[in-house]
Amino acid sequence: MKRFLFLLALVVVAPVQAALNVFACEPEWGALAKEIGGDNVKVYLATTAMQDPHHIEARPSLIAKMRQADLIVCTGAELEIGWLPVLLSESGNARVQPGQPGHFEAARYVALLEKPAKLDRSEGDVHAAGNPHIQTDPRNIAKVASALARMMAQIDSANAVKFRQREQDFQSRWSQAIRNWEAKAASLRGVPVAVQHKGFPYLQDWLGLKEVVALEPKPGVDPSAAYLAQVVSGLKTQPAKMILRAAYQSDRPSRWLSERAGIPAVELPYTVGGSARANDLFGLFDDTIERLLNGLK
Repeated sequence: MKRFLFLLALVVVAPVQAALNVFACEPEWGALAKEIGGDNVKVYLATTAMQDPHHIEARPSLIAKMRQADLIVCTGAELEIGWLPVLLSESGNARVQPGQPGHFEAARYVALLEKPAKLDRSEGDVHAAGNPHIQTDPRNIAKVASALARMMAQIDSANAVKFRQREQDFQSRWSQAIRNWEAKAASLRGVPVAVQHKGFPYLQDWLGLKEVVALEPKPGVDPSAAYLAQVVSGLKTQPAKMILRAAYQSDRPSRWLSERAGIPAVELPYTVGGSARANDLFGLFDDTIERLLNGLK
């Protein structure tokens, strides 16, 4: 009886390995952390697919979640510059401050496109390091996955082997998926498109789409009726096959242009959760390719 009680006491007091608390600034990075971490991570999403990640309120609830985080996974490249510094400062969490192992910026691990020749805020929402919307190219996701797995293993060494194994499994499935997506999307190469916001350069680079015009006169600046009229006129000499916009954006500019230019407006999920089908990273690109092909028809 005494032996039974002793063993029972060991079970009761034995330490339980806590899950790694991950604060993900955007849904794509939360989904990636879950792919690598599995049951050994607890992921909190700071934003949804229906929010513009440029413009988020630094709410007390976000500060509280960051205070608990072991690791933050954000895009970086100034995408979250309007709200992330406030969360970092107000949380007082030393583990996730810049320069610490718990501070991870995905944009550091890919080659950024559209680096401005000069910085001038009068030109709109310009990012010094380059365009931060890297998640629309699955090849970037693969690069970030490798770096994120290393960081997670460093922070939680007890689960390092599991993280590496899950990352290797993910990379294998992801590589095959990329080959399938590229084969399916072959007819999109060279197709001219208009974009509502300059948020698709990595998607365009991957699939070979050609951006001919942006509906915003400057990045982040809503178009006026007069400017959209100029776009319609320009499309007569340099036509586009479709108009692309992200799920979180208002459909009014693209719908207006679609009706007058006679080309389809295509809403893309943009990140995980941007459509019913885009419920994980694989579904995100399954749906993106499907919607682009439907727009081409």
